Amino acid sequence: MDLKEILSKCDHTLLAQTSTWPEIKAICDDGMKYGCASVCIPASHVKQAAEYVGDKLAICTVIGFPNGYDTTAAKCFMATDAADNGAEEIDMVINVGWAKEGKWDALLEEIKAVKAACKGRLLKVIIECCLLTDEEKIKMCEVVTNSGADYIKTSTGFGGGGATREDVALFAKYVGPGVKIKAAGGIADLKDAEDFINLGASRLGTSRIVKAVKAMEG
Repeated sequence: MDLKEILSKCDHTLLAQTSTWPEIKAICDDGMKYGCASVCIPASHVKQAAEYVGDKLAICTVIGFPNGYDTTAAKCFMATDAADNGAEEIDMVINVGWAKEGKWDALLEEIKAVKAACKGRLLKVIIECCLLTDEEKIKMCEVVTNSGADYIKTSTGFGGGGATREDVALFAKYVGPGVKIKAAGGIADLKDAEDFINLGASRLGTSRIVKAVKAMEG
């Protein structure tokens, strides 16, 4: 698979708690240089990053992250705030406890509310696969499909496990035709990236692919 194609599907990511503006700026520079789909960064850096990259790169951020148990009102505020600050893409975390309780209607209504609060921006829904059973994952495919969200996403990268080939294949089987797939967490190298894309992922949340390409360049 062409390197440019792989890079064009990458959300080049830096979500460490210690992230500083110089580090975020470097991620933005890499994202622009290598033609990434976006950079995924903490909400507090969105405004400055959006001003820095202009129209050369999409800015993505996360809300309700990484645990997902903020109130719906708080998530909606975060989504609108991110959009107002220049985010073009928003990755939200579901309330995993609601999934464990089978509160599918509540999950659906929350995702719909956040989608409305995004002001037309792209919404990706992180379901934290490592904490769910296969049955719960399948049900979340249905919920996300019915919500109007744009993507279903495997993982935060903070939950104890990242994307697996099995989960991406499951998503591809069970999500509706209008929903795309983002694999995130634990994508270590170009082979992983290619495998996830071939299984059906349209986006990859990772910092290692750009690092791998840089290493190849010497």
